[in-house]
Amino acid sequence: MTIDVVLPCLDEAAALPWVLSRMPYGYRAIVADNGSTDGSAEIAAEHGASVVRVPQRGFGAACHAGLLAATSAMVCVMDADASLDPRDLPAVSEPVAAGSMDLMLGRREPTRHGAWPLHARLGNAVLASALRRRAGTALRDLGPMRCARRADLLALDLTDRRFGYPLEMVVRAAEAGWRIGEAGIPYHPRAGRSKVTGTVRGTLRTVNDMRRVLAS
Repeated sequence: MTIDVVLPCLDEAAALPWVLSRMPYGYRAIVADNGSTDGSAEIAAEHGASVVRVPQRGFGAACHAGLLAATSAMVCVMDADASLDPRDLPAVSEPVAAGSMDLMLGRREPTRHGAWPLHARLGNAVLASALRRRAGTALRDLGPMRCARRADLLALDLTDRRFGYPLEMVVRAAEAGWRIGEAGIPYHPRAGRSKVTGTVRGTLRTVNDMRRVLAS
């Protein structure tokens, strides 16, 4: 069985060779390039990934374009910045393949100090707590590595095209009665500077996008 892996990407030339070289057998990379100017798309193609050009800017836009381009029954999504190791993908895909879970998330477990900045961790904790109250999930992290069945994800009809997309996925899945779980995943210092968690401003922008989803 082949599983497509969607990697939303914006200027990740430094990370892509490592990420794509560690894709496990049976997992097929789809790099959804969101307007990179550092040659990310060309590097991804050179390393065997399918590349989808996504002109609409936004994390959710890239994720959704990759999902639409996927053809496998099951689809994984993960960051392309080398903070996550593709070799950990089975931890989130195997429960879905076995039919015991409908949506699996990787709960980030930092491998060293600074891998997950304090401001980003606090923002995540606030959102996870709000999600538990809103959707009744037991999640402790809105993990960026996740897996579900492609047809089921499309049926959720997700509309957010910014940083609220990952949260909307969990909220809609919970409302649909999905079985949602999480597994511990090592979280490494990313390659290069993060557009999201690397700055307080980026974290606040993400939190605001996600709060908008929770309020809708």
